[in-house]
Amino acid sequence: MLASTQPAWVNAVTPPAREFAPTELELLGGKLPPGLRGTLYRNGPGRLERGGMRMGHWFDGDGAILAVEFGEAGATATYRYVQTAGYQAEAEAGQLLYGNYGTIAPGPIWRRWTKSVKNSANTSVLALPDRLLALWEGGKPHALDLQTLATQGPDDLSRLGENANYSAHPKRDPHTGDIYNFGVSAGAQTTLYLYRSDRTGTITQQSAFPLDRVPLIHDFVLAGNYLIFFVPPLQLDIFGALVGLKSFSDGMKWQPQRGTQILVFDRHALTLVSRQETDPWFQWHFANGYQTESGEIVVDLARYSDFTTNQRLKEVAAGRTETIADATLWRVRLDAHTGKVLGMEELLDRSCEFPVVAPQHVGEESPQIYLSLHRADADRARDLFGAIGRFDADSDRLTVADLGENRYPSEPIYAPDALEADRGWVLTVVYDGNLDRSQVWVYDADRLDDEPTCQLALPDVVSLGFHGTWNPA
Repeated sequence: MLASTQPAWVNAVTPPAREFAPTELELLGGKLPPGLRGTLYRNGPGRLERGGMRMGHWFDGDGAILAVEFGEAGATATYRYVQTAGYQAEAEAGQLLYGNYGTIAPGPIWRRWTKSVKNSANTSVLALPDRLLALWEGGKPHALDLQTLATQGPDDLSRLGENANYSAHPKRDPHTGDIYNFGVSAGAQTTLYLYRSDRTGTITQQSAFPLDRVPLIHDFVLAGNYLIFFVPPLQLDIFGALVGLKSFSDGMKWQPQRGTQILVFDRHALTLVSRQETDPWFQWHFANGYQTESGEIVVDLARYSDFTTNQRLKEVAAGRTETIADATLWRVRLDAHTGKVLGMEELLDRSCEFPVVAPQHVGEESPQIYLSLHRADADRARDLFGAIGRFDADSDRLTVADLGENRYPSEPIYAPDALEADRGWVLTVVYDGNLDRSQVWVYDADRLDDEPTCQLALPDVVSLGFHGTWNPA
């Protein structure tokens, strides 16, 4: 057991997660909504250690997928590691073999040159009609069985090249079902690849755009007729990372004098419309984007003043944080044709992350943004997010669900009700450090500050992770 001086969340991050087979979940309180029909999938780093060796960054842990299926008879959960080639090789060897975003490959430097980076498949998921994709932006996705979570292997979506990457934040058009995504390939020429897929995941269109730096692009926005990228002023020491002198994380240098690049692409042609530069900032995640009636582009994001967040995420993997790195919710307005910034404003002056909107509002104006928050009295250096919230931009109102001391929710996921079109539910996987157990909490999306509609007990601890999705039945 970890020392009592350590924060409770450590027990859901540092020990390797234990898989569990399909298990009917005990109802701890409330009742399952009759219109909640489908499956919640979540992904995150389940193992940050192998053979007594620890990985150097939270981003490096082996991906573990949780599936919680809601049906008439109740809820059933399954939890399994993604069986990537790197995971299997390290499991057989009983030790770490590969480098990663924040981990240098073990062994002498001359052996690191020939070692590939391990695909961790640990960041997000994409539910397709016949399979689930485990996503990790540094490589190809891995396909899994939608029910059993059995790993089927790397998936090239019919057209991904041999060394192509496919990011962890695809955007699905709620009307057409088309899926947009990107990948960044670094080399003699760093290239941003844009992908358009049909509802089955098959890539039907792609294009390439040269970048003038080796940046860190984690997310993007679908906004009406456009795809928007904000490229933060980071530059990777590509030589040091490739030859194994430093990790990719340690090779990222913050260069605020360069400013943030804004790239606007036509979503139909996948061609560049405009390229601008503005004030420096960093973001991991966007909430959403849309076009106004006048044609302006509006983008909402969780904005950091610099790249200090990377150090904090490195500390999370070690089980002890001391760095404060706060993002707040911002809105940026752009001219669609020139990319020029027409205005920027802070919508919410409170530390937050993982902003999402209901899936039916992706790419168009959304009345609410759901996000993760620090509790009002939290020690922001030592603690992780302990609340979720709903922000209404029209009324400037924040509604908060504070989960209480030593409880840590995952990114909130919106699930539309299957019976009532105007109703929805917010789902979050909660680690309860008071009980050392994980649970699934379901909230009425319109009454987030009420008690949860229901709470379900998971059979074991599910590691705190990153992103998920709702797949309706």
